[in-house]
Amino acid sequence: MAVATATRIDTKNPPSAVDVARELGPLFARRASETADEDRFVADNFAALKEAGLFEAGVPRELGGGGADVDELAAMLRTLAHHCGSTALAFAMHTHSVAVPAWRWKHQKVAAVEPLLKRIAAERIQLLSSGGSDWIAGSGKAEKVDGGYRIDARKIFSSGAPTGNLLMTSAVLESPGEPPTVLHFGVPMNSPHVKVLDTWHTLGMRATASHDILIEGHVVPEAAVALRRKAGEWHPVWHIIATIAFPLIYAVYVGVADSARDLAVELAKKKKPNAHAIDLAGRMETELTGARLALESMLAAVRLNAPSAATVNQVMIGKELAARHAIAAVEHAMQVAGGVGFYRSAGLERKFRDIQAARYHPLQSGPQAEYAGAMALGLPVDRIF
Repeated sequence: MAVATATRIDTKNPPSAVDVARELGPLFARRASETADEDRFVADNFAALKEAGLFEAGVPRELGGGGADVDELAAMLRTLAHHCGSTALAFAMHTHSVAVPAWRWKHQKVAAVEPLLKRIAAERIQLLSSGGSDWIAGSGKAEKVDGGYRIDARKIFSSGAPTGNLLMTSAVLESPGEPPTVLHFGVPMNSPHVKVLDTWHTLGMRATASHDILIEGHVVPEAAVALRRKAGEWHPVWHIIATIAFPLIYAVYVGVADSARDLAVELAKKKKPNAHAIDLAGRMETELTGARLALESMLAAVRLNAPSAATVNQVMIGKELAARHAIAAVEHAMQVAGGVGFYRSAGLERKFRDIQAARYHPLQSGPQAEYAGAMALGLPVDRIF
């Protein structure tokens, strides 16, 4: 792993992914402050992440990557988010798409993922995820054709779409007399049957370019189908994905809240604090600590190295708490800063808009509470999503 400079660092003693993120962070923050936040993808930042070797940070060292575990990757993303939320969130989608097969290779000895991991390390390809739009039910249509499956689908929330190389996605195959089956596969973004639609015009996280991706008639070879599962119910591979992916994604939101807190304190110190401001600052600190503890609980579930319905429950409870506390912390930060925080030039209002996206990842509040309640009462959870 090397930093994005003209002279590369000694590869025998490479910096950690977090060290590289710390070095790149100020550049990303400066770029963010110099743009109008008008839906323009952070392409320059992604180029820097690639050059710095972070695209392959989560690939095992044995396969040519950086060997970073989920804890280090989460710290990397949290550091990036402190400087630019959009860069961190879009990069989290690539990062978790690497971390999941890396975990399966290391802990389950799944040889089938090795070619993908080696390719990420050698070519520094960018993976796109459609997991948030597909989720447990799956989406899109797969039709059996000679030698494979014709795919017709529209995938939403595909962060980093303009520069992605491979879309990790799925589609639903319906066969007479059989329950719907979800097929998982990768789709090359340079396929003539794939198109990025300019749909990402949002309140916050505007520079993630999480556009819709339209697939019309791309044929996936039979041998390229990585997984088949029943539609509409949890599969063991989803226990792995949910357990590993969401601590990485929510590390971003905790990083956004971290930076909002620091900005608010900096702005508040420019004037004499009164009792009300001190109280608000205390509330902000308390909420932020809650978000940090929730993230730590999520990461603790990953460290068990035993993905299951129970670890999904622990992660999703942590996700709900991290979102709730991070949003509250940023709301308090706006009040701590006072009226100056309302100005775009202060940088705080962007954090306020970005943190709102924490509400929308699955499991959202209703299904999460139902899942946790069913677990507590010893009821089935395989169809709660």
